[in-house]
Amino acid sequence: MDNSRLNQLPIDPAFLILGLAAITLILLVVVIICLIQMRRLYRRYDYFMRGKDAETLEDIIMEQMEDIAELKAEDRANKDSLRNTNKNYRSAFQKFGIVKYNAFKGMGGNLSFAMAMLDYTNSGFVLNSVHSREGCYVYIKEVDRGETDVLLGSEEKDALEQALGYHS
Repeated sequence: MDNSRLNQLPIDPAFLILGLAAITLILLVVVIICLIQMRRLYRRYDYFMRGKDAETLEDIIMEQMEDIAELKAEDRANKDSLRNTNKNYRSAFQKFGIVKYNAFKGMGGNLSFAMAMLDYTNSGFVLNSVHSREGCYVYIKEVDRGETDVLLGSEEKDALEQALGYHS
């Protein structure tokens, strides 16, 4: 461009040169920042890859996948074990009631007792032990879902109600 054309521009050429110099300076700062970040990234990559080649990385990845498969199998086994434990827990006796009483007025002490043992579904039995001078007699009555087919004595009924949680 010749000098006459520069003079025809609506702005002063000095401002144009200063603007281009500022843009160049900003671009130089951006390039320096990018170089610093690239160097950091290269250092991280170098540290990660130090002493490793593609084969050892593949081995590490395969080991991790085998460990994950083993953990999944263990998790499956643990879940099965928990299911079995819960099933066994429901069928185990977990509700109890006991009433001690004196079966015969002439005997001292409450040597007789009625005991109810129930599972999760309120099924089980009532055990009645009657102590007398001639001996000890044990009777058992089945309980199905909190009900019996046989008439219960008052002590047996109290023990069953304790086990059902009606009273303590």
